[in-house]
Amino acid sequence: MSEVTASLVKELRDKTGAGMMDCKNALVESNANIEEAIDWLRKKGISGAEKKSARVAADGVITVSVNNEAASLVEINSETDFVSRNPDFQNFAKNISDIALFNGNSIEELKKAKYTNSEKSVEDTLTDLIGLIGENIVLRRTHLLKKTENSVFSSYIHGQISDGLGKIGVIISIESNGEKDKINEFGKQLAMHIAASKPIAISSNDVDPSVIERERSILIEQAKDSGKPDNIIEKMVEGRISKFFSEITLLDQTWVIDGESKVSKILNDLEKKLSCNILIKDFKYFILGEGIEVEKKDFATEVAEQINN
Repeated sequence: MSEVTASLVKELRDKTGAGMMDCKNALVESNANIEEAIDWLRKKGISGAEKKSARVAADGVITVSVNNEAASLVEINSETDFVSRNPDFQNFAKNISDIALFNGNSIEELKKAKYTNSEKSVEDTLTDLIGLIGENIVLRRTHLLKKTENSVFSSYIHGQISDGLGKIGVIISIESNGEKDKINEFGKQLAMHIAASKPIAISSNDVDPSVIERERSILIEQAKDSGKPDNIIEKMVEGRISKFFSEITLLDQTWVIDGESKVSKILNDLEKKLSCNILIKDFKYFILGEGIEVEKKDFATEVAEQINN
């Protein structure tokens, strides 16, 4: 029997896009013959993942998982919303969400992790799923919040299609020595607020200075058109910068639940009520497909591409 070398496995993987273990098994079954191995993969429905990987995947799900030690957020994309409701896809997504609690520092780390109840990696399991479902599926991004002293994790899924899966996902870490149940209840409301208001920072001190300077320069140019003196323009700009902060920073935003109070006031009132300190340590939200450019095609073009593939 011919030897199955690492270079042969790599060559087969480059040609087919199949997972590492699948390529090795194919070469073993085909006595290290590349062409026969390709045929073996095709018969198993594994080959072809490479072709599918070139197609844009902008649908899918956002996943959220929380335990006592961490909170994870993962975006998994598919080509169509139909696939996001496929039981195999959803089972994969839920498992990935849980794996990310321990291996979610980066997509690279997540892909290399062992898949649930399997000797295969996440990446190889993903390749299998692409072959099974017939659509490109992408692990796009992940974010992990880790426990610190007195951490309480809360989360929210908007547009939920299954437990922990939806279209917008939010995770938040709060530090407090207060009653955990009360803090967690506040955290869930805060996560809902974040999903609705989409802040980019906790407070004005956390906003990237380059973002502030860019906004300030735009506001100055706009104010100059008013023809007012420089001292008046300066006051106008500062007022508009304050308004800018009220739109983009969590503590300065208007609380969506009552539509009147600032989030900072809600937080201060709760601290007094519970006689404890409450610190919003960190948060993160993902919006499904955000930033992905989808090429619009006419129906005839789509049909032709499906036939050719």
